Amino acid sequence: MLFLWYPKCTTCQKAKAFLDGRGVSYEARDIKLENPTAEELWIWWQKSGLPLKKFFNTSGLQYKALGLKDKLPEMSKEEQLALLAADGMLVKRPILVGEDFVLTGFRPAEWETVLG
Repeated sequence: MLFLWYPKCTTCQKAKAFLDGRGVSYEARDIKLENPTAEELWIWWQKSGLPLKKFFNTSGLQYKALGLKDKLPEMSKEEQLALLAADGMLVKRPILVGEDFVLTGFRPAEWETVLG
């Protein structure tokens, strides 16, 4: 599994502790140092079945500074993916990518259900 996180994010720290506490094997990737590519994001978005907006960190400073709440609905999917790929801090985190699932954000009950 691939675990994308921002080490200074407390929610990400809780998610990491959750995985570690259950002995889950994963590759950790700092989303700020090595943000996802548009291709990766497209694959994960397709696999997740979620609306693309769920991949945006809507509570982040960058999201608000760019006024994305109003701009996203008028942007194409390709433009949105390119924007996400351009700045890891715009991406919702943590993200856990498994063979047949993608989880955005950390909701312990959901992660427990998916990971078993």
